[in-house]
Amino acid sequence: MKKILVCEDEQSIRDFIVINLKRSGYDVTEADTGEKTLELYEASKDFSIAVLDVMLPGIDGYEVCTQIRANDPNIGIIFLTAKAQEVDKITGLMTGADDYMQKPFSPSELIARVDALYRRVSLKDKVAESEGTASGPFVINLKSRTITKSGVKLVLTQVEYLLMKCFIESPNVALSRETLLQKVWGDTFLELKVVDVNVRRLRMKIESDASNPDFIKTIWGYGYKWEVN
Repeated sequence: MKKILVCEDEQSIRDFIVINLKRSGYDVTEADTGEKTLELYEASKDFSIAVLDVMLPGIDGYEVCTQIRANDPNIGIIFLTAKAQEVDKITGLMTGADDYMQKPFSPSELIARVDALYRRVSLKDKVAESEGTASGPFVINLKSRTITKSGVKLVLTQVEYLLMKCFIESPNVALSRETLLQKVWGDTFLELKVVDVNVRRLRMKIESDASNPDFIKTIWGYGYKWEVN
């Protein structure tokens, strides 16, 4: 069952989200506060996706995301926000979200975003390959969807894993931000900024010095390149 945890304090918006997700075949659990969301998550940690409003009474969406992400790097997380400022979007993505939607949004956009994220998350159990592929100190295992660096397993979100997969599969090739957006997110709803923020977050996990990366090189005005000897 495609289980989704929805947290939205405005009942009319929450009802709108829940109805449309249920119509699309999702099993929805709903909450109106951050505290209740964490309580429901702790009671049943088998959710595939969490849809979180940013502005909540008590614990806000950023903190809820941080706590859920600390327990599960594989769950898909979408932020709902009424804020349009770039800093708010960056904060959400750096906190660990995979995607964000700005209010108001249409039912078709909601379902498209959730479906795309669910496909990425559910791929974890559907890849048949078992052999690891090495790239420098990194080894990617497509069956377990894990990546190690010098033998140590990296704790990555599904978006970060897919970014790494793109890079490792295209060594020393300049990849445009548009290409990465299409390969990882699979749609055109998002701004290119989402690529930059997730690359920044990924660098913090894999590079010895994120400000002076050895592996993910920036191609200014274009995109990124995975450099390995």
